[in-house]
Amino acid sequence: MILLGLLALAAVPGSLLPQRNVASDPNAVLQFTQDNPTLAPWLDRLGLFEVYASPWFAAIYILLLVSMTGCVIPRCLRLWRAVRADPPPAPSSFVRLSERREVHAAQCPSEALRAIAADLKSRGFRVRTTGGEVRAERGYARELGNLLFHLSLLVLLAGIALGRLFGFEGRVALVEGAGFSNVVSQYDEFSPRALTDVEGLEPFSFTLNDFEASFETADEKRGEPRQFRAELEYRPDDGSTSKAVEVEPNHPLDVNETKVFLTGHGYAPKVTVRDGRGDVVFTGPVIFLPNDASYASDGVVKAPDARPTELGFEGFFLPTAAVGDRGPYSAFPDALNPQLFLTAFTGDLGMSDGPPQSVYTLVKDDLQQVRADGRPFAKALSVGDTMRLPNGEGSLTFDGVARFANFQIAYDPGKEVSLVAAALLLLGVTTSLLIRRRRVWVRVVASGPDGTRLEAGALPLTRRGGITGEIDAVLTAVSDEREKSSDRPDTERAAGPEKE
Repeated sequence: MILLGLLALAAVPGSLLPQRNVASDPNAVLQFTQDNPTLAPWLDRLGLFEVYASPWFAAIYILLLVSMTGCVIPRCLRLWRAVRADPPPAPSSFVRLSERREVHAAQCPSEALRAIAADLKSRGFRVRTTGGEVRAERGYARELGNLLFHLSLLVLLAGIALGRLFGFEGRVALVEGAGFSNVVSQYDEFSPRALTDVEGLEPFSFTLNDFEASFETADEKRGEPRQFRAELEYRPDDGSTSKAVEVEPNHPLDVNETKVFLTGHGYAPKVTVRDGRGDVVFTGPVIFLPNDASYASDGVVKAPDARPTELGFEGFFLPTAAVGDRGPYSAFPDALNPQLFLTAFTGDLGMSDGPPQSVYTLVKDDLQQVRADGRPFAKALSVGDTMRLPNGEGSLTFDGVARFANFQIAYDPGKEVSLVAAALLLLGVTTSLLIRRRRVWVRVVASGPDGTRLEAGALPLTRRGGITGEIDAVLTAVSDEREKSSDRPDTERAAGPEKE
């Protein structure tokens, strides 16, 4: 229990703090570090940005596995021996039992005990008849449920470990018409585990043919998303023909346990860039990343092949452009009035040397902002408009709008194991809570020509609740009209045996 508590406590920073190698938000740690330059290095030294891969978390995890294994296996052996053993003999006196009765049976002792034993067996008791006594026990399924709970927890931890060792997560953003093959080089972000076979990923490919998004237009819920659907052309690597599939949130494409999830979408303005010589140096869609619910998006356009100088453009895209008191904004998430707002830069983009850089940002160390009449040169473009740079340095034409979709591709070989373990865990804990374990004894007190006097007692082996009525059910088959109850309050029983 201490180790379970420590494991839960150790997982808290993994939920509250950004984590490295998380495909859904790969830049979260970098952003946190920039926002908290003093605190972040200390958190990093403690491994709090990689909680689930840290040595101290693994130590708790392994100790918990060892502890539970050492607890469960001996209990399984004890339960096996107990189930195979006979119910224990009756106590010498039934006075202190929680329920006790004496009845008169018309049958002879052997017939009465035989009838009682048959009745107990029909109600699921394990029964043993010895001489003038019937021993019965029921409720071993409670202990079985308890052990099932602990064994399922072990299997659950093993399933999680299996996924953490052999699985992977990756992320890729595709514009309509673009394709993807399941190789590491095709991923925008790829997070392998310790034993992931990166050379043996499931072979398949697909193309994003179309992406559809619909939003609520009613005033009270205007702009709320209603449906996102990606239409893919999926191609297996076994030589079979390609087929059309649809991927929606919570309905991934499953390729032999490698799943393709639709996790987001946005807009990719189509642009054409010409350099100072009039040559087309870039044409096509450029992904702009959304930054709010209205899908107002930020992005850059880079043209490193432009001459006589390289060209870069930075700005934002509004799917439904409107103007308010604080300037332009997007009034609706669908592309009803798309506009592109850009600022131009010239110089060295830094793409030919130096460290790798993001396709979503401009490195401005060696760039100069284009100016006209002493002011930064910027322009708002509708579809079909062209932004012509001063001094004949080049131009950019806004050709149209495409959509892009974000896909998370994940392989977790332990998820089915974890799911089965979780179901068995619930079954085990439910069984252990609902079933009550108890013992019943019936023995012959006296016998004569007019019948047999029997004494019965019951003992609950669980702390929750009693077993009132158990003896009445046991003796129904043999009791007659001369039955006499010897039930007394516990305070009277403690004083001594009853007297007739």
